[in-house]
Amino acid sequence: MGRRKSGEAVSGWICLDKPYDLTSTQAVGRVRRIFNAQKAGHAGTLDPLATGVLPIALGEATKTVSFMMEAGKTYRFTIAWGRTTTTLDREGETSAASDVRPSPAATEAALPDFVGEIDQVPPAYSAIKVAGERAYDLARAGETVELAARRVVIHRARVTAAPDPDHVEIEIDCGKGVYVRSLVRDLAERLGACGHVSALRRTRVGPFTEARAITLENLEDLGHKAALLDALLPVETALDDIPELAVTTEDAFRLRQGRPIVLVPRQVDDLRTRLTSGSRTVSAMEGGSLVALCEMRMGRLEPARVFHL
Repeated sequence: MGRRKSGEAVSGWICLDKPYDLTSTQAVGRVRRIFNAQKAGHAGTLDPLATGVLPIALGEATKTVSFMMEAGKTYRFTIAWGRTTTTLDREGETSAASDVRPSPAATEAALPDFVGEIDQVPPAYSAIKVAGERAYDLARAGETVELAARRVVIHRARVTAAPDPDHVEIEIDCGKGVYVRSLVRDLAERLGACGHVSALRRTRVGPFTEARAITLENLEDLGHKAALLDALLPVETALDDIPELAVTTEDAFRLRQGRPIVLVPRQVDDLRTRLTSGSRTVSAMEGGSLVALCEMRMGRLEPARVFHL
C-alpha cells in the first residue's frame, strides 16, 4: 500500500505578488502551507530583491509548469545612475562610479540596440552553475566568474518615467532567460555611464498578470478554506495557447486510463487550423474540466499527461 501524502489535494494556480526580500522557494513554501497543499511549485524564478508576479502551481497544476517555461514576461525596473555595483543591483558594493547622467531621450534612443535576438552575458551573481557550483557562491568567495553569453530575446523596451536626473524607469517585454541586471549593465556601458538596478518588478508571466496577482497577506487574511479556493485560478490557466477539444464522458474515461481516442475528420481539420506551427499538443476537456494533455497523431489523441480534478 502506497504511503499517504500529507496535506490536501488542492489543485490550481496562485498568481502571487511576491514581496521584496523573499526567495521564490520561500514563497512557494508559504503558499503551500496556507493551502495545506500536497504539492506545489513555481513557474519562473524571481530574484529575492525583485517583486511582482510569481505563478505558483498547486496539486495537479504542477503538471503544467513546464508549459510556462517559454512564456513571455514583462518587467518594469529603475536604473540608478552614478555607480556600478558588484551585484549590478543596490545590494552590491560600488565597483565603479561616474558623474554621467544620461537623459531619458538618450536612454530611449539606445534601447533599440537591445531589442530582438541579442547575446547577453549573465551576471556573475546568478544561479547559473559553473563546474557544479552556483556562480553567486563563487563570486561571494572572491573567485573570478566568467559566464558565456546566451542568446535571449527582448520584444519591446521603452522608457516609462524619469523621476529625477539620477533615475530612469524602463519596461521590457521579453522571452525566457533575460537578466535585467545584465541589460542595465550593458545599457549603461553603451551610454558611457555607470548604473545599477535600484528596483525591479515583474508584471506579467504569460497569462499571469498584475491584475490577477494576490499578496501573501491577503491570502492569509482569507482564512477559511472556501475563500482560499476562490483565489485559485484553474489548472488550465497555464495552457491558454493550447487548443482545447471537448470530449465525451466515455472518451474522457479512456484518456484517464492512458488509452488513446480516435478523432473524426472534422475534429482533425479543426485542430490543425488551431495548432501552432510544429505543435501537436491538445487539451482534452470534459464539461469544462481538464482531462488530459494529449498529442495528436494519425487522427488520434494520445494522452501525455492525465489530470485528476
